Amino acid sequence: MLNKIVMGMVALRLLSGTIEILAAVIMARLNQVDKALLVNAGLAFVGPMVLLATTTLGLVGLADKLSWNKLAWIVLGVGCIFVGVLKK
Repeated sequence: MLNKIVMGMVALRLLSGTIEILAAVIMARLNQVDKALLVNAGLAFVGPMVLLATTTLGLVGLADKLSWNKLAWIVLGVGCIFVGVLKK
C-alpha cells in the first residue's frame, strides 16, 4: 500500500498534468497566438506552485529523518530554483 504522502504527491502531479493537457486543448481551440500566449502565461504560475506543494509534502514526509542542516540545504535549493525561474 502506498504512503499517504506519496499519494498526495502523485495526486498533485496528476492534477498538474491534467491542467497542462487542458491548457493545450484550450490553446488549440482558441487558435490565436495572443490568447494561447495568455494561457501559457497562466501555466507559468501553476508549475512553480505544484513544485512547491509537492516538495513541501515530500519534506513533511521526511522531516523526522532529516537533520536541520540537510533541511536548510533543501530549502535553499528550492529557493534557488524559484529565483532562477521567476527572475527576469
